[in-house]
Amino acid sequence: MDRNPDYQFISTDTSALISSLIAAYEYITGTTVLPASPGMLFIRWIADVLVLERAQMNKAANQNVPSRAVGENLDALADLTRAPARPEAQPAVCTQRFYITAPQSTSVLVPAGTRVTGGGVVWETSTDEYIPIGELFVDCSIRCQIAGIAGNGYAIGQITALIDINNIPYFDRCENITVSDLGADRATDDEYYEVMRASMDAYSTAGAKGGYEYYAKSVSLEIADVVVNSLAPGHSNIFVLMKDGTIAGEEIKNSVYAACSPDYVRPQGDFVAVGDAETVGYDIDFTYYIPKNLQISSSEVEQAAEAAVYGYIAWQCGKLGRDINMDELRQRVKATGIKRIVMNCPEFIPLRDGKDDTIPQVAAVGSITIVNGGYEDE
Repeated sequence: MDRNPDYQFISTDTSALISSLIAAYEYITGTTVLPASPGMLFIRWIADVLVLERAQMNKAANQNVPSRAVGENLDALADLTRAPARPEAQPAVCTQRFYITAPQSTSVLVPAGTRVTGGGVVWETSTDEYIPIGELFVDCSIRCQIAGIAGNGYAIGQITALIDINNIPYFDRCENITVSDLGADRATDDEYYEVMRASMDAYSTAGAKGGYEYYAKSVSLEIADVVVNSLAPGHSNIFVLMKDGTIAGEEIKNSVYAACSPDYVRPQGDFVAVGDAETVGYDIDFTYYIPKNLQISSSEVEQAAEAAVYGYIAWQCGKLGRDINMDELRQRVKATGIKRIVMNCPEFIPLRDGKDDTIPQVAAVGSITIVNGGYEDE
């Protein structure tokens, strides 16, 4: 869908406007307007002014329609829906475990704001937490000091350096025990419009799939797809796919559960669970041949073919239940100007989308083999 079509509420056809002005002028004055007459010059000037005004009116009218509004105008139209304010950039979070050298006879405080680092990014604890008497560690929620996706994807054990060393008596070491996630950039106009559209499903608290999907997607703009189904009576199962084609990690799943389980979202008889989709692996292996009369170099063809393959990979894992389709790959590679393709794999594999109350599936690429077979005559 083109979210910003240049729709005309009022015609800006200058020729038609000039013709109507000439007809009106001649009717009122009883004189004929000649091409070079002062009357014609005046009419053309009036037409220019009117066309400019009509263009401004069209622009203003388009900004009153959510599918065409941009920026602050789109924000203002959120009052017409149940959508919240435009999602701002939010920091990534993960769980950090702090160890002390030996159990103590009193609890040991890990104060809020205690900073740790790893990979060049600084994190801080969100709340005060205590290492209990007789225990060696406590788990704390930490958030990245940089809002946005920059803090996402830090692997377990990658955040290990304590900056505020004096904050924790008897400190031994620390490490993150979950992969960092939930970081998101400020919503673009297109993303916010989709939030506004989805918010209309949130009016139902009867367990509508659209309602659960809306609240799940509201957790992070990095969520690409959500499938809601029922694997057993009274059970609502939610499956989440991220924009990079991966299944949601623990931080995202916990946040989705928290968003979908309150009483004002979840009907009293519903048991809500956030599960993992099933991944279906596939390999890419093909040989392509280049026509001799192609106007670009072989190296440019290789780069274009590789870009087409990675574009296909992103498309293939961009939605739960999207069938593994070699014809889509063939079409994308063929569009680069390649003459012929010998496709060894993938083969067509239908995937479950979860709409029949089964666990949905998502494609996951394995090995990638791209062979340049050289030039061929037509």
